[in-house]
Amino acid sequence: MAKSIQVKLVRSPIGRPEKHRKVLQALGLTRLNKTVNLHATPAVAGAVKKVIHMVEVKEL
Repeated sequence: MAKSIQVKLVRSPIGRPEKHRKVLQALGLTRLNKTVNLHATPAVAGAVKKVIHMVEVKEL
């Protein structure tokens, strides 16, 4: 069974660098308090690491 993570956007991307906003969009986080379930792959882990100060992460 593949591991997955739940990522929730808790800080606004307004005023953040364009790279951070693009990473959030790629993760599917378009609104505050939106939650997405993603497979825990190295690519997803790296993307989450770039915006860890703006999201909450739970392992499922």
